[in-house]
Amino acid sequence: MDKRYEVYCLMDPHFYDAPARAHSGGTAFPQTRRPAPDGWRRAELDDWIVFRPAGGTLPLQGWKIHVSACLDNAADILTAVWEYCLPRRLAFKFLPDKDTLLLANAKYAHRGSSGKFVTVYPADEAELERVLTELGGILEGQAGPYILSDLRWGEGPLYVRYGAFAERYCVSPDGEVEPAMEDGEGRLVPDVRTPTFQVPDWVDLPGFLAPHLAARGSGAALADLPYRFESALHFSNGGGIYAGEDLRTGDRVVLKEARPHAGLTPDGRDAVARQEREREMLERLRGLDCVPALHDHFVRGDHHFLVEEFIEGTELNDEFVDRYPLTLAGADEAETADYTAWALDLYDRVARAVGEVHARGVVIGDLQPSNVIVRPDGGVVLIDLEGAADAAEGKRQALGAQGFTAPRELHGPAVDDYALACLKLFLFLPLTGLLALAPGKAGQLAREAARTFPVPDGFFDAAVRTLTGDGGAPPKAEAEAAADPRLRPDREGWAQARDELAGAILAAATPLRDDRLFPGDIEQFASPGGGLGLAYGAAGVLYALDVTGAGRHPAHEEWLIRRALRPEPGSLLGFYDGLHGVAYVLDHLGHRHEALKILDQCAGEQWLRLGLDLRGGLSGIGLNLLHFASVTGEPALQDAAREAVDAVAARLGPADAVPEVSGGGQPYAGLLRGSSGPALLFLRWYEHTGDPEFLDLASTALRQDLRRCLVRDDGVMEVNEGWRTMPYLADGSVGIGLVLDDYLAHRENEGFTAAAAMIRRAAEGRFYVEPGLFDGLAGMILHLSRAHPAGTAAERDPAVADQIRRLARYAVVHEGRLAFPGEELLRLSMDLGTGSAGVLLALGAALHDSPVRLPFLAPPRDARHSGPPSHSVPVPMEKKCGGEMT
Repeated sequence: MDKRYEVYCLMDPHFYDAPARAHSGGTAFPQTRRPAPDGWRRAELDDWIVFRPAGGTLPLQGWKIHVSACLDNAADILTAVWEYCLPRRLAFKFLPDKDTLLLANAKYAHRGSSGKFVTVYPADEAELERVLTELGGILEGQAGPYILSDLRWGEGPLYVRYGAFAERYCVSPDGEVEPAMEDGEGRLVPDVRTPTFQVPDWVDLPGFLAPHLAARGSGAALADLPYRFESALHFSNGGGIYAGEDLRTGDRVVLKEARPHAGLTPDGRDAVARQEREREMLERLRGLDCVPALHDHFVRGDHHFLVEEFIEGTELNDEFVDRYPLTLAGADEAETADYTAWALDLYDRVARAVGEVHARGVVIGDLQPSNVIVRPDGGVVLIDLEGAADAAEGKRQALGAQGFTAPRELHGPAVDDYALACLKLFLFLPLTGLLALAPGKAGQLAREAARTFPVPDGFFDAAVRTLTGDGGAPPKAEAEAAADPRLRPDREGWAQARDELAGAILAAATPLRDDRLFPGDIEQFASPGGGLGLAYGAAGVLYALDVTGAGRHPAHEEWLIRRALRPEPGSLLGFYDGLHGVAYVLDHLGHRHEALKILDQCAGEQWLRLGLDLRGGLSGIGLNLLHFASVTGEPALQDAAREAVDAVAARLGPADAVPEVSGGGQPYAGLLRGSSGPALLFLRWYEHTGDPEFLDLASTALRQDLRRCLVRDDGVMEVNEGWRTMPYLADGSVGIGLVLDDYLAHRENEGFTAAAAMIRRAAEGRFYVEPGLFDGLAGMILHLSRAHPAGTAAERDPAVADQIRRLARYAVVHEGRLAFPGEELLRLSMDLGTGSAGVLLALGAALHDSPVRLPFLAPPRDARHSGPPSHSVPVPMEKKCGGEMT
């Protein structure tokens, strides 16, 4: 589970939204609403309120001062900084309210930036020393979380770090666009923000900071402890969890770290307070086999540590993934029955363990599959009790996992009862994340699970009543089933689904906002201009609406044009993540003049230094330039496309140049981030020129991706990520399969043919965690539908029809219309990559009477059947002026 998504759920009950939009909340600091004093300028930048003296200049980079604060002293610290900076004309910025400060210090906040409350920008090193000395004296004794990325000044809340002052961007060595600063030779390099203090190689540490660096390195060591830290099991902003050894006994132990004032939960408690509560609860539960034994507690350098018994076994989440039969191709009734017997027994064991804990007057508070260890003998142990509480206190849940968090109205043991009900359903259909959006889905999921698995009659009834909040008699199953969202794989069903999906998408539009038009994934907020692009922004939605026959929407097109012609600094350039994709969609919608202006803007950037991938790199840009060269005849675009092709060819390497594992610090495989993007570029360039060299290059690129695939025991080929395998369109095998099919239309290859068949099986699975196009079921429908003429896929292929029906598992009725959740299933999404627009496009690929495709993946002309194109020269070059051909 991606913990980043939690904070984007706080702003809106239906859609992911940026936490920065909460500035008007009731916890705002007085300075947040103050206008700029005379001679000052005020601005808002992401989460920050910025004050800077008018007419003043600052260096582009340098040593900056960060001030940390706790919730209870933040107002006083901000007042002190305000009163210090204004008369001295020091530029500064601050977080606007306590809610934003809490999010910045939350348990799963980014460890490289957590703790920062105020930033002060000294003009030079002399001013840096003066501010640290004077402001440090003023704030002496004030508490705040330790800022891991910085060097602490003394014992107070001031920290320093060298980095960028101005917004500048560069391309990192791995081809990503990142915030930048200049190195010693004047080159822009990434301004890396990691949870460790680092001084750039070309920067000298000021002498007055040297004693503080020495003090940092001489803190209380762990060497004198009777424990050895062996490996890190988990990190959060509240501290780490480590596997270790008790040197006195040789026993394996777990050491849990808690950082003071950090890792806050919504109730404002920090990691130390939660650890103290966990220690109290483990003392109360001492002697139970279903919880770890407590061994020790100690403090080093303000960091608190619990020492607990190391439990041998497997996380329930991992055990479940290994056993779940719906992810196995061809699992028969016997295998399903065996799994059901295991799951029923496992659930009973967990329920009994929860009962034993409740009998001691303790509420677990964070019961979920990752916090249950299954021993080798089948016994279960409940771990990670930092959310535990005294049952008599009747408190709300402070910690909760996605899909297992109780509604706010539940208190005390009812919190665990809700999680147990979620677990009962999760073990058979793991979509409990949907319940936060639509509690009524519990009944639909339970009915499908009961049809699929041989569970006892009425097995889910009590759980459904708990999850829906209905403690009375269950309604008639027939009435409930009739209300379930359904998707029919026929023309009538397509017309209805298209109208509802398009209606939901358009109703969710926010044309008065500048950052995004349609709510979608949190990637909309990850970089400037993220709400514009093809994958997660307005361009992708408008493309899907148009190609599926859901209409043109001129006002929304105008919204996109206005913002794309004046992009924010640092806006990405790529095809799926940036401005090239916007240009393609605008051209598709008939706005070629504006599209070419956007291409001109992109041409001035360092685009040839980007990565090779389709999502944001040279393959996507090269394909787009080839498209525009073909439709305009502009020689400059033809030359630029050739530059992109040559650059990708030069940097591709041989088939064995990539590791055998995708991701995890290694280059990714797949369509969007892997070598299949370059393969697609080479295929289209081959069709453009007829030069077989590019078929050879496409073959090499595809073999790079297939090198990172493995064949499971059930005969399915998926991308190997080391700890899991992936079938999906973006980073999995199905995306590779799309390009394999295009290659095989030009040249026979037995190995590729066999791989394509095994990849097709990956698209025929009976269960996927999410519905989206890039990482879910919709991508499978798109893949399977490509083999059939427009509008006939569901009629010709029972696998397509089955997958369309299965989409109903995820469907939510929002304001009377059908909509789909995005990544993590916690909020609805309307974008192409993760949400309703992507589902619409996939359904269109199967059911629409005209071809529906992703860009560049349709068979051009009859090339898929007739081999290389008859021409082997570039398209005719014609002059273009003022948007008209001359």
